[in-house]
Amino acid sequence: MDSDFPVIIEAAVNGTTTRERNASVPRTPSEIAADALACLAAGATIIHNHNDDPVIDMVTAAHAAQPYIDAWRPVLQEVPGAFLYPTMTGGGPHTTVAKRYGHIPELAAAGVLTMGIVDPGSVNIGGFDADGSPAPNETVYLNSSADSRHMVDTCASLEVPINFSVFDGSFMRASLAYVASGRVPHGGLIKIFFGSDWAPFGLPATEAALLAYLDMLGDCPLPWSVALPGGDLLDRPVARLALERGGHLRVGLEDYAGPGEPTNVELVERAVALAKDVGRPVATPGQAAEQMRVG
Repeated sequence: MDSDFPVIIEAAVNGTTTRERNASVPRTPSEIAADALACLAAGATIIHNHNDDPVIDMVTAAHAAQPYIDAWRPVLQEVPGAFLYPTMTGGGPHTTVAKRYGHIPELAAAGVLTMGIVDPGSVNIGGFDADGSPAPNETVYLNSSADSRHMVDTCASLEVPINFSVFDGSFMRASLAYVASGRVPHGGLIKIFFGSDWAPFGLPATEAALLAYLDMLGDCPLPWSVALPGGDLLDRPVARLALERGGHLRVGLEDYAGPGEPTNVELVERAVALAKDVGRPVATPGQAAEQMRVG
């Protein structure tokens, strides 16, 4: 991807972040709508949010669609080209992929789904013990290959682009295989999550790790972005390196674990400033759509 291409900025506005951690985090649908609109005005083109259903408690079987509908309708009324996508619960014996991905077609039927989520792999979730070793946590964010195929094929049938999550090399290989096979006809974006001090998964946010992923990407036609859950991406050299190599950025209070309590808009503004410092403009929704298109 040419380094002159406009930068696609994703704002992940809440995730599991609580008000105790950051008082500015939007949690209700009306708060999410207002924050999303402010982030779009500041330069974001993709908005990702959670509702208040648990994500990976190994109990919750599905996510409710209505909170997303209530948050997204006012956003799309003002910015019809915005890309909005939800999260989903993890797999396991307590649920099925049809249940945990069921809100996706519901959102499409309501006319508010403009991007799908595909997490093509599984990862152990947990922090570190006091001695620095991985905590003996049994929580797994589980996505079988059959689950991922269901996600990809659902997005294709709903004619929406896919936001692929890449937590390690196997996620990247699966994402690239789906693209190469022609199963992603409506395009999308490949998002690289680097590892942080927050959890023992993912490659570190270094130039070597970025180059390893770019070597895997090869001539993949989809744009790619970088993210750092449990850190401050924009405080790491890898953010600038990604921009210099034609990549894009994800920021927001879902991921942020730096100093202070910034707002989502402030994080988007920092991303815009970094892009301009590198010499790249920020994408409009239309320009983002053009970059994410395949064929």
